Amino acid sequence: MFSYTVACTFDDPAVADEWIAWLRDEHIADVYAAGALDAEVIRLDGTPVRCEVRYHFASREAFAAYERDHAPRLREEGLKRFPLQRGLTYDRRTGEVCVARGTGLRDA
Repeated sequence: MFSYTVACTFDDPAVADEWIAWLRDEHIADVYAAGALDAEVIRLDGTPVRCEVRYHFASREAFAAYERDHAPRLREEGLKRFPLQRGLTYDRRTGEVCVARGTGLRDA
């Protein structure tokens, strides 16, 4: 299994709420349709407001197909709705899942 995390830091908590609603109501479904197996959104404790959305893909190859075939369009849509001028900073990270346990997760 392969993990893809998008972290976003917000100057304005109201923009963070709007971003989370967009993920819940639209964007996560688009990433599922493009190959993600699951997703979770975490609003981290602390200041400034920082959120992470964590996606899992079946393999590094499945993620590469997502990045090649779908990510450019989906990122463009996200930046149109949430341009950096609204006080957002994005950070993306990827990696192999070594261990996964719990409801809905399978061993990596």
